[in-house]
Amino acid sequence: MIKAVLFDLDGTLLNTLEDITRCVNETLRAFSYPELTQTQVRAYVGDGAKKLIERALPQGADNLAECYDYFCDRFTGANEDTKLYAGEAEVLQRLLSRGVKLAVVTNKPQAAAEAVLKKYLPQIEFSFIGGDSGAFPRKPDPSLAYYAALTMRVGLSECAFVGDGEADVLTARNCGIPCVACLWGYRSREQLQRAGATLFASDYKELEKILEDL
Repeated sequence: MIKAVLFDLDGTLLNTLEDITRCVNETLRAFSYPELTQTQVRAYVGDGAKKLIERALPQGADNLAECYDYFCDRFTGANEDTKLYAGEAEVLQRLLSRGVKLAVVTNKPQAAAEAVLKKYLPQIEFSFIGGDSGAFPRKPDPSLAYYAALTMRVGLSECAFVGDGEADVLTARNCGIPCVACLWGYRSREQLQRAGATLFASDYKELEKILEDL
């Protein structure tokens, strides 16, 4: 069995779509721009908060930096509608009990990632939490994943990546490690297949079985 699992956050560890949608629309309202549906926001997430706001703004908007700052100010503590996935906490605890180290490698802003994990998964000991802090390029660049393995003192070849987005599949490929694509997240099986995914889990119980066999 692998020694460490690198998890994406939004759509993988936590269902944050309602909170993301609300904060995006609060930002758009504040600057008198049209709001988006949750389906639109779902399609825009995965490549970091700045890219999300860039996609959400109307074509020709010239205040991306101001809108992004506004969004980030509200997003860090905006997690009242976030939810865990079925069976998740139990599976994570069993992985830890077997000596598997857990890490988070996300394009979510660092402060927001730390805040939401502290609130919803305080009982889970993550050996590494890495978000968008400006220190590393965002996924699918493999740098943060490499740093996570280094910090945990495991070889990258002893890790697996778990995520629900194209960026996660590509990050794993760029690292040369297996990726388990989550079908409970924000992308369809077809979208993940087009990105190159070959391993799929429909829930956390199935994910646990796949990880045991790697």
